[in-house]
Amino acid sequence: MAKQPEFEVPKLGKKLVTPKVNVGAMAHSKPYEARPGHNEAIGYPGELIDNWQEVGIKKLGQLVKGSRALQVYLDSCVKCGACTDKCHYFLGTGDPNNMPVARQDLLRSVYRRHYTLAGKYLPKLVGAREFDQEMLDDWYTYFHQCSQCRRCSVYCPYGIDTSEVSMAAREIMDTIGKGQKYTNEIIAKVHKLGNNLGLPEPALADTLAGLEEDILDDINVAVKLPLDVKGAEVLLVTPSADFFAEPHIDGLIGYAKVFHQAGISWTVSSHASEAANFGLFIGSHDNMQKTALRICEAALELGVKRIVFGECGHAWRVGYSFLNTLAGPFDFLDSRYPVPQHIIEVTHELIQQGRLQFDKTANDEKRVTFHDSCNVARASRMGAQVGGQFTLPRDVIKASCNHFFDMPANTTGEATFCCGGGGGLLTDDLVELRVKGALPRMQAFKEVNDKHQITHMAAICAICKSQFAKVLPYYGFEMDQIISVHQLVGDALVFSPEH
Repeated sequence: MAKQPEFEVPKLGKKLVTPKVNVGAMAHSKPYEARPGHNEAIGYPGELIDNWQEVGIKKLGQLVKGSRALQVYLDSCVKCGACTDKCHYFLGTGDPNNMPVARQDLLRSVYRRHYTLAGKYLPKLVGAREFDQEMLDDWYTYFHQCSQCRRCSVYCPYGIDTSEVSMAAREIMDTIGKGQKYTNEIIAKVHKLGNNLGLPEPALADTLAGLEEDILDDINVAVKLPLDVKGAEVLLVTPSADFFAEPHIDGLIGYAKVFHQAGISWTVSSHASEAANFGLFIGSHDNMQKTALRICEAALELGVKRIVFGECGHAWRVGYSFLNTLAGPFDFLDSRYPVPQHIIEVTHELIQQGRLQFDKTANDEKRVTFHDSCNVARASRMGAQVGGQFTLPRDVIKASCNHFFDMPANTTGEATFCCGGGGGLLTDDLVELRVKGALPRMQAFKEVNDKHQITHMAAICAICKSQFAKVLPYYGFEMDQIISVHQLVGDALVFSPEH
């Protein structure tokens, strides 16, 4: 018998219902703290420093001075309430501190106390508070209950971006030596070995060789997964989950089949095999840049013509929005292609050119819906047209299978709900938060499933795929109902003898 969860799983109903407020419902939920080695490896104190209040307040001032946007976000909130029921964590837990406005106020109240005139002289009147131990504990708890998905900002009349506030709070905590284990340990592995898993080159080579054998056994075609090949046209940078986990690995196989059938030479780099950039989650420009520079170094070393990112939501956000600023210029690449490209863009263009051959009936046993990953939906674009991040993945799915159905319109596109595990929260010490935060997406999945008997949900984000594989069973679904978009592509591609 399966072990019963140690917490109450929210119930799915006919529609999503705003919960009753439950003060302190998630006050117990905290991620493991980073060990000294995790913090020090990425440039922070190993443990909480003695003068942490002074340093933390100073760091807050530096962040506000360095970011006009952050200052506007902290100054402009009027507590109108438009964001209160937009956060998946509030909808799943009822904890009022998971209302975006309340979570922001944990930092805003400290900002007001030390960096506004009214807060210095009339603190109680403006809700200003000290940065004391109680406040630090609340920061560590609730700023690790924000997946930085930015859904609240879509509905905020002032456009306040809670993710920027969360990133600032996490960077301040790292600066004073109170970092989170999951994110900081992963960032250190990327800096040392080039991927989140800490896979050395021999292990990566063995993994790719094993996949080549699997593909050959399956379709009798020698599809290659090259590593460190100089002069290849494409450098593929993909989430490291693609190298070892289901359903991610089927997506990697799909990329390889696409490149093979289209006759595009490509390679993975052992120096920069990781697309994900966890520096974003902790708000650290230095760590974001250090990770991004590895990609530039790999592209230069291998002499590629373009850089393509695999299926990873926040990797694409960093790639699309920041890669050129962090690690550019990329003027040594082929100017005909944007830097970077998403694998969906590559496949979509090949489909439009008629360079891929599909048999959609190969996926006829699947009835598919699509999860818009939040970092793709609200922090990037794909292709030349506005909204391409929504239309291109769906076009690729429809080219690969006959049975596609969208979830309710108010849960897709720009209004999509987060999977519940993003923003550096994909760790088992936060499993209760992840399960409860998945409620809105699970409700939407139930609704489309009730109408169309859905068998699979496709996604183009490694975190989303890992999260859903974990939480689907809590809601009565099967863990293998989550798949990669490029698994659909790979399964439908037809290989003739000339391939």
